[in-house]
Amino acid sequence: MSSKSDKKVKKSLPNVELSASFVSKADKLRENKLYKEAVAIYLNAILLNRKDVNSYYGLGMCYKSLGNYAKAIKNLDIATELKSDFYEAYYELGICHLLDGIPCGAIKNFVRAIQINPENPNAILQLGIAHELCDEADMALMIYQKLIENSPNFIKAYEHKSTLLMKLERYNEASSVLMHLLKIQPDYSSAYLGIATCFDKTGKQTEAQRYYRKFLQKKPLDIQAQFAKTRLEKLKSVKKHCNYLSLV
Repeated sequence: MSSKSDKKVKKSLPNVELSASFVSKADKLRENKLYKEAVAIYLNAILLNRKDVNSYYGLGMCYKSLGNYAKAIKNLDIATELKSDFYEAYYELGICHLLDGIPCGAIKNFVRAIQINPENPNAILQLGIAHELCDEADMALMIYQKLIENSPNFIKAYEHKSTLLMKLERYNEASSVLMHLLKIQPDYSSAYLGIATCFDKTGKQTEAQRYYRKFLQKKPLDIQAQFAKTRLEKLKSVKKHCNYLSLV
């Protein structure tokens, strides 16, 4: 319980300083995932200082965590208006648009984030995802490829490019991307499953079996292990049946 002297000190503080102290408290609450409690403190901070960019950013992030994307977007928008080079705010704006089911609205925010910080691959990846969700597959593939060229160790770029190629039934290209990924990270188990699936889809049964086995050797308890086992057994039975017919 605060004393009278403490209250006098608080009253004597300028609004800006008191607002900053509220923001600090709210930030700690947000870090501890106490989002509703943090919202109330951020709002108090904004009442004292409507120019504090950190209040709007923190408030937006709380609303994002609470699933209220409309309010998150509103507050993050204000943060970008107050600070035009605020990379994190633009990036999170894009993410909130994606989460809110409006990927085309995310694009301009990711573009702005990339302009501010072109070295960070995350915004570039999300830009590709946004174009993919807007049914602009060619643009998404181009972005993923550019990201691979500029950041060759950024695994997620290979993942998204190969997955999109498989959706487009361009299995030979997808397997090529995944083979390249394995050169960078040989223990990346999902790549073995992806390559096996690509070979399976294109009728290359021997190669498919080999990569299903490699996947199972690395991840015998994976959630996809049963699928790999089922396909492996199916391919074995098909091969045996074909061998039997050739002897008849």
